[in-house]
Amino acid sequence: MTTTEVTAEQARQALVALRTEIGKAVVGQDTAVTALVLALLCRGHVLLEGVPGTAKTLMVRALSMAMRLNTKRVQFTPDLMPGDVTGSLVYDAKTSEFEFRPGPVFTNILLADEINRTPPKTQAALLEAMEERQVTVDGEPRKLPAPFVVAATQNPVEYEGTYPLPEAQLDRFLLKVTLDIPPRDAEIAVLARHAQGFDPRDLAAAGLRPVAGPEDLEAGQHAVRRVAVRDDVLAYVVDLCRATRQSPSLQLGVSPRGATALLAVSRAWAWLSGRDYVIPDDVKAMARPCLRHRVQVRPEAELEGVSADAVLESVLATVPVPR
Repeated sequence: MTTTEVTAEQARQALVALRTEIGKAVVGQDTAVTALVLALLCRGHVLLEGVPGTAKTLMVRALSMAMRLNTKRVQFTPDLMPGDVTGSLVYDAKTSEFEFRPGPVFTNILLADEINRTPPKTQAALLEAMEERQVTVDGEPRKLPAPFVVAATQNPVEYEGTYPLPEAQLDRFLLKVTLDIPPRDAEIAVLARHAQGFDPRDLAAAGLRPVAGPEDLEAGQHAVRRVAVRDDVLAYVVDLCRATRQSPSLQLGVSPRGATALLAVSRAWAWLSGRDYVIPDDVKAMARPCLRHRVQVRPEAELEGVSADAVLESVLATVPVPR
């Protein structure tokens, strides 16, 4: 085994260990934690949808601590301006010059809380940061740190006074994860931890320690790019996406960018699972979180109770799987 292979294997073990480590602080959100790790490996972003109180902020803080990454949180509101996110020029009376003051977007993991509560102008400023990994202030582009991941949240219940994300911006998110209320046993475990003195503001006291770092992430990103994909698996990804465009229940199917996103996240999932090649089950496992926000259900189908997940389930059941 070469040094590179050892480094890649060590990186995989370190990133897999994240779930156990974050479990010291967060109960029952393994799917969301895995989605954030996959986003870091693919240099993508994650949309977290769930009611308040499902440990979204705690999860992001725990992940950043376990990976030795910086994190910042922005509470999006209707009066939030683009400069409040990206940063702005501030006049320095001592030097009689304007100097740039970086905004919260200059971090590794940005928690964009209730992103649909801010106007399109501020959403667009964040879109440049997500897509270009830079912000432009006064005509000058400024690079963001690497890695950079946006974990945006939105409340699926209350839509009054919100600005729904347009399809073009939804398409920029690699994954959409639904955070459900934890099952009864997990909720009892949460209360038991608090009864024993757990303080969500003091993760070190909970025993949380760094188990991975930026070097593991970089090695993992290189390893993911070497994961092999057979021609028939490539065709399977394309056929799944094309089937959504032909579904009578959808008015908007998955774009070619969605197909490339599904391929990327399937390779990352295969690597995390200990393989250097993609199998159809990897594509199936990633199809719903990767595609559910890239399709749009027809209003008449919604009235009949059809959901994006139900349509994707039907597509997965009908498109032939390569052997």
